[in-house]
Amino acid sequence: MTDTSPQIQPSPPAAAEQSQETVPLTAEHLLTNRRHEPANGWRRLVWQLSGGRIVPGESATEIERRTLMAQAQTPVASGHHRIAVMSLKGGVGKTTTTVALGNTLASLRGDRVIAIDANPDRGTLGIKVKSETAATIRTLLAEAPHIVRYADARAFTSQSSARLEVLASDTDPAVSEAFNAEDYRTVAGLIERYYSICITDCGTGLLHGAMGATLELADQIVLVTLVAVDGASSASATLDWLTAHGYADLVKNAIVVLNAVEAKSDVDVELLERHFNSRCRAVIRVPYDPHLKEGAEVDLVRLQSTTRGAYLRLAAAAGQAFGVRPDRSH
Repeated sequence: MTDTSPQIQPSPPAAAEQSQETVPLTAEHLLTNRRHEPANGWRRLVWQLSGGRIVPGESATEIERRTLMAQAQTPVASGHHRIAVMSLKGGVGKTTTTVALGNTLASLRGDRVIAIDANPDRGTLGIKVKSETAATIRTLLAEAPHIVRYADARAFTSQSSARLEVLASDTDPAVSEAFNAEDYRTVAGLIERYYSICITDCGTGLLHGAMGATLELADQIVLVTLVAVDGASSASATLDWLTAHGYADLVKNAIVVLNAVEAKSDVDVELLERHFNSRCRAVIRVPYDPHLKEGAEVDLVRLQSTTRGAYLRLAAAAGQAFGVRPDRSH
């Protein structure tokens, strides 16, 4: 007997594909009038008085802040990224910059960020966070063969309230041993296994033992200088040396930090900024801050808002390089 009932024809593949929902089912797409809670000012007051029912549009400052935060949160495409913080002169705020940058990144990101002290002798990185261990970079080197998981590495670090981990060096020059290139390579290899971002607090100068390996392994550099004539001249000479010794790419992609360690200065900061902008990728001005002047632990909460903003811009500038996959052939 012949079946004469109507047949249901399947939809053509193209039509089926067109009928599928292609909009991601995320809160950003599904929730109407979704806006961020105002951080401060009259917008926050209106939001509070209305019980959260009225959410004024974001200010230009808030939009810029969210953009900077997003840049600082850029995923590390290569899995591990190394930042070398350096200066030719001491006393310019290099170690403070290392910790402030690390704290800012660690407070915004979900992955692990560590700062290590690669000074060839006495380093001060360890005093910039509350100490949780007497271990140093030298004791980590001695135990390197036994470090096989993150918990093993964590035993040698101290962690700030912002989640930055710090691997310190010996603070007593009488007992410290010179930290050389091979030592740095060993530590860098260990750190790469368990952390996404490593910020190296380099020793002053360019010719000490660990500096060659630090520069060879670095994905980007942060060059710190005082807002002063001699400091700026030294920083410019550092860029000249790096360019002449095969690190032109690091110079082109470098970030220069103009660090104001005094409340007032007669130096033309805008002229300094134009000079370094012509040579490097970014220039960040860090204003004078009484908390940083103390020379002790760096607490983001105690910084003035303008200083926190400067370090956010520094973290964002650094983050713009996180999405690049560097050549690891060296």
